[in-house]
Amino acid sequence: MDSDEGLFAFLDDLEQQAQALYEADRASELADRSRSEYAAVTLVSRLMASLDDDVTLDLLGVGPVSGRLRRVGPDWCLVHGAAQDWVLRLAAVKAVEGVSARSVPEVAWSPVSRLGLGSALRRLADTGVRCRLHGVDGTTRDGVLGRVGADFVEVTVAEGRVVLVARQVVAAVQSRT
Repeated sequence: MDSDEGLFAFLDDLEQQAQALYEADRASELADRSRSEYAAVTLVSRLMASLDDDVTLDLLGVGPVSGRLRRVGPDWCLVHGAAQDWVLRLAAVKAVEGVSARSVPEVAWSPVSRLGLGSALRRLADTGVRCRLHGVDGTTRDGVLGRVGADFVEVTVAEGRVVLVARQVVAAVQSRT
């Protein structure tokens, strides 16, 4: 081997070492970036990727609710259970099982998916169906939803009495049909 071949072999070896160091550094950087990017993933985006899947959501004051995930909004979801539907306020969710490993970022949501809990409650009120409101403290109220305000919902209970229920204490609304 002459001096030129030795020099080229030495330079090739240095280049391979540099490439290996670069790849190791890049793998570490990608892992760090992946962790920091995942920190932006929300529960709602994971639920959005799980539409039409069977899920179980554990709620404050209610316990586990299982069924097919039908709709997801920014602060609520609709679960179709055995012969009844559940509108669940996501702030009352303690744990979720059965969701997809993927997520759907908010920019990919349909305009309908951007409607909040108030829209879901107004839809229930429009149907006039009897419901059971479950509170985060375990209380329940049976009745028909009426008007929906900015931070409350009217519920017509026994004997035609109207009760205002603050939205922040609602864990779920269960249809009674």
